[in-house]
Amino acid sequence: MKQDKCKEEREIGIMNEIEKVSIIVAIYKSEKFLDKLINSIINQTYKNIEIILVDDGSPDNSGKICDEYAKKDSRIKVIHKKNGGTCEARNYGLENATGKYVTIVDGDDWLSKDFVEYMMKIIKETNAEMAMSYNVFTTRDQVQIKNDKIEKWSPEDATATLIYPYMKLGPWNKIYSMKLLKDNNITFSVPWFGEGLYFSTKAAQYSNCVGVGYRKVYNYRLNNAESGLTQYKVQKGINARNNINTIKKELHINTPKVRNAIEWHIWKNYTFILLQIIGTNSKEEYKDEYKRCIKYIRLKMPKVLIKSKINLREKLKIIACGIFPVQYTKLVIKKSKKALLKDKME
Repeated sequence: MKQDKCKEEREIGIMNEIEKVSIIVAIYKSEKFLDKLINSIINQTYKNIEIILVDDGSPDNSGKICDEYAKKDSRIKVIHKKNGGTCEARNYGLENATGKYVTIVDGDDWLSKDFVEYMMKIIKETNAEMAMSYNVFTTRDQVQIKNDKIEKWSPEDATATLIYPYMKLGPWNKIYSMKLLKDNNITFSVPWFGEGLYFSTKAAQYSNCVGVGYRKVYNYRLNNAESGLTQYKVQKGINARNNINTIKKELHINTPKVRNAIEWHIWKNYTFILLQIIGTNSKEEYKDEYKRCIKYIRLKMPKVLIKSKINLREKLKIIACGIFPVQYTKLVIKKSKKALLKDKME
């Protein structure tokens, strides 16, 4: 009886792994993190995967490290290309992917061993063309949630949730049907920063529905001193604003719920640009942009406060930033630097 049960479980496992999953990683100056990242992928409990490592002209040893792993695991494909940025590298990965499903991983993050298995479980239980987990591990939070649940969301609800965002923003921690992406020409063909929001919201809008789980299976690094997350650059704020405006212009689901989320995100983006200007001490260089940000933050604050579907804590932040934009931004920078110094996880 016990042998029959084991056999049945093995057969179910084999059936669940018929569909290949492509895992795409754009890599640039990632040598410090690659062993942890690649090992977390090759040791996935879900074995039917192809691993596409795109070396985006990295000047360090990242490309060599990728090649060494490819010698050990036939599922690994390494693409070496001239540096063209994260978006171009991911597009190369998409062009070369052969899986029925695809997931994106950042070059300094890593996966829990059952990441792909869990994502595919959500896909199967919801019959969705796109799935995601609401929560992630970070280098500052390695505590798993107590209770998991799997839900089926409408494209509208998923899009609005991503735009606010109620969850960590990025194309990762999600899985997409390759057919969904190809049929709707969904790529990363936009300027870097905010490209993940563009990609994931585009996919959510065109998906039949979006499966959502709550377990943490993706590990998001907050302490990479070389990443766009920790480095202040005014242009990335401007690019992010251009991308949210592109999302607004190209809306497939144009409802009040989604539009209100977009207006909140645009307002938040002006606070983000202000953060980059103050963080780089470039007020004089970006004098007009600096004034534009402060004006927009103050002018649009009441409307955003009233129409946005956010909690009380976020509303209080909006009020504080709207009244004292410069002082509030300086406080945010100070707190961010303190948190980064305390984040020692490898």
